Amino acid sequence: MSRTVWVLGDQLNRQIGALADAVPGEDRVLLVESRAKLDGARHRQRTHLVVTALRRFAAELADAGFEVDLRPAPTLADGLAAHRREHRSDEVVATEPNSWAARALLEREQVATVPSDQFLCHPSEFDAWADGRGARRLRMEDFYRWQRERLGYLMDGDQPVGGRWNYDAENREPPPSGNPWPDPVRSRLDDVDREVLAAIGPAGFGEDPVGWWPTSRRQALARLRHAVEVVLPVFGPHEDVIVERSWHVAHSLLSPALNIGLLLPGEVADAAEAAHRAGDVPIASAEGFIRQVIGWREYVWGTYWRSMPGYPDRNALRARAPLPPAFRDPTATEMRCVRHAVEGVRDRGWVHHIQRLMVLANLSTLAGVTPREVVRWMTDSFVDGDEWVMLPNLIGMGLHADGGQMATKPYVSGGRYLARMTDHCKPCRFDPTKRTGDDACPYTTLYWDFLDRHRDRFGPNPRMAQAVRGLDRLSDLPEVRIRARQVRRALTDGTL
Repeated sequence: MSRTVWVLGDQLNRQIGALADAVPGEDRVLLVESRAKLDGARHRQRTHLVVTALRRFAAELADAGFEVDLRPAPTLADGLAAHRREHRSDEVVATEPNSWAARALLEREQVATVPSDQFLCHPSEFDAWADGRGARRLRMEDFYRWQRERLGYLMDGDQPVGGRWNYDAENREPPPSGNPWPDPVRSRLDDVDREVLAAIGPAGFGEDPVGWWPTSRRQALARLRHAVEVVLPVFGPHEDVIVERSWHVAHSLLSPALNIGLLLPGEVADAAEAAHRAGDVPIASAEGFIRQVIGWREYVWGTYWRSMPGYPDRNALRARAPLPPAFRDPTATEMRCVRHAVEGVRDRGWVHHIQRLMVLANLSTLAGVTPREVVRWMTDSFVDGDEWVMLPNLIGMGLHADGGQMATKPYVSGGRYLARMTDHCKPCRFDPTKRTGDDACPYTTLYWDFLDRHRDRFGPNPRMAQAVRGLDRLSDLPEVRIRARQVRRALTDGTL
């Protein structure tokens, strides 16, 4: 029999799914380079990452002895149809895709699939864990502990290493003086990179890559070694800070490689645990990092599949405002924290999780921006902007659009949080301590207005009740409401 293994652009690893048991000289491999991907209105670095990695992976498979059909086509479906016409394979098989739309496509095209092991917890396993909890609320912390126990990470027998499951309280220090964070690994661009960049259509936006994001397995492994040996020892304490002197601080920058399969979560967590066991990484840093890989990331993955297909339409807070022009043009705002974040998106297609959550998503929630617009913008703008991760992180966490399914409270704050965790506020023209007036921080104004507008919803929430009661102590609440309307209007106009 003639068999084709179809590998999608976010499954670029020989160890997973249908490709794991493929045999050079017997199985043919199909990879489709979609013109729709190259012509899409996405960040150039996102498109470059996926297409360049696809081409390099095709070359690696050919060097390993596979017959490889790297097929340019208008769409994935067109590429599959053309491959079938030319090769007349008896069977086309693929690994379960990582998006709802891609799985629907394979089903329509009658492509057989095998279960994906690209993650550490298959959606069926996540469902079994969630169903087993009955009527109890699902919590990421509970899932994380279950993962630790069943996978064995940072465990001494049946107890956590160090006697504690979570060291997050030690990883929230404000910005330090100086710049203690090591520079990331960077690769030189070659002819493959340049050919892909030349092929990206005019709708692509953002700056071109300069080598931060790995596009091959070899480059990804170099980043993993650097992350574990150099970055992870200083990762924990300041992982939540935002500083203008360092765009990366102590983050691993591994998410783009993980999301397209160049790295696997098990090998990343294994390397971090080994470094801790060897005495090279403090427990707070090792635990915080492993929690992101086996806890948060896998919880988001499971939540995506458990919540689809209707999850993108959730809008519990009935937010209707358009995306602020400042999210696409950093010159359209005087808010220093927003400008700095959007400059990072423009220049690298990446900012770290606190900028995404407490700058961009926080402002979107407070201002009532339509969830679908925020999701579309972030998915198109980030190098690691896969739907499965963006939807739960935004609909569930960042925007509270699912009404509390994923997070018990909205992740919102006023300007005081940003003043504590960033170096933006002192030189900014807005004052984080003020609620009203032309120089009042928009976050502070909008925070109190948000609580006021949603008082009935969040007043009974144990995690929000104290903040909501604080409204009763505001003698200037009528002025806050007026200022909030002005702020929302200026955000929409791009004049704030």
